Amino acid sequence: MISPQLYWVMTGDDFTLDINNPKEPKILCVGNNPDRQNIYSTALGLYNSRIVKLINKKGHLKSSVIIDELPTIYFRGLDNLIATARSNKVAVCLGFQDFSQLTRDYGDKESKVIQNTVGNIFSGQVVGETAKSLSESFGKVLQKRQSMTINRNDKSTSISTQLDSLIPASKISTLTQGMFVGSVSDNFDERIERKIFHAKLW
Repeated sequence: MISPQLYWVMTGDDFTLDINNPKEPKILCVGNNPDRQNIYSTALGLYNSRIVKLINKKGHLKSSVIIDELPTIYFRGLDNLIATARSNKVAVCLGFQDFSQLTRDYGDKESKVIQNTVGNIFSGQVVGETAKSLSESFGKVLQKRQSMTINRNDKSTSISTQLDSLIPASKISTLTQGMFVGSVSDNFDERIERKIFHAKLW
C-alpha cells in the first residue's frame, strides 16, 4: 500500500466526503486500477464505508451512489444503504455481470441480502442460476391453455389454467444485444401500470 500516489491521495484534505452536504455539494468519481485491484480496494473500501455513513442522513441533498463492476470492490454497509437510503433521497445503482460474481466476493449471505433488497431490476442476457433467480423474482402469472382432441367420431376442446413464469429463464438467457427485462418498484399510493417489462433499447 506504500505508493506515492496512494499516500498523496490519502493524506490530502482538499474536500470532505459528505458529497450531498447542502452547503458544499460535490461530485466524487472514484476508480480502481486493475493491476493493483487488491491493494487499492482496501483504501477505496475505507472511503466508501465513510461516504455511506455521511450521505445517508436527513436534510441532505438528493444524491446518487453509482457503482459499476460492484464485485471488484468491497462496499461495507451496502445492504443497509440500499434498505434505508430511499427515505433520505439517496438512489443506489449497482452494476455487475452475474450474481455468481457477487456471491464469490461478498459471500453467500450478504450477496442474498443485496439481491433481495433492491427494488428496481434491469437485466440483459444472463444464463444459469442468475437467469433462474431473476425469473423467480419476476413472479408467475395465471395462463390459459387450450387443447383439442380429434378422433374419428368427434372433436373435443379442453381449457385449463396453469401458473407460468412471467419471464421464463429461457427467455432471459437468449436475450439479444439491446434487449432487457426487468421490474420496477412502486408505492401502494402511486401505482404504475407496468411493473414487469421486456423491452428493446433501440
